[in-house]
Amino acid sequence: MTTLAAARKILRKHALALPGAWEDHPWGEDVAKVGKKVFVFFGIDGPELFVGVKLPRSLPFAKTQPFVKKVGYGLDSAGWVAARFAKGESVPVDLLRGWIDESFEAVAPKRSRPPPVPARQSPRRRRSASSIARSASSPVRSLQDSQPSQ
Repeated sequence: MTTLAAARKILRKHALALPGAWEDHPWGEDVAKVGKKVFVFFGIDGPELFVGVKLPRSLPFAKTQPFVKKVGYGLDSAGWVAARFAKGESVPVDLLRGWIDESFEAVAPKRSRPPPVPARQSPRRRRSASSIARSASSPVRSLQDSQPSQ
């Protein structure tokens, strides 16, 4: 089992490795920022682990987890949650890494975000004039055109 201190170190390192991320200490707390915006709150280093993130996609799932609490400060209505762990509790480090990534994507300016995964094109996409011309000159197309229709 990962200790709280080790989990905190792993998660901070992960957050700060994201493009343009840097650490700040407003209000005496550790936070990770991109540009001027906070994307992860780590709270104050102490006996508990606190990770505050913004989750536009995973919020419904996150709210079902027993370790997720309200973050407070008026951030709850904007999709922020706090994962809190006391000594001896198991920390789902990989899940929290994913939430840190999601929070970064939600907060970071578009130029700092990783490129999006291309969406599948619909089967009804339009063909360009050059692709129509290429298919018309293909040998398979020529054979099909030369056969009489039944």
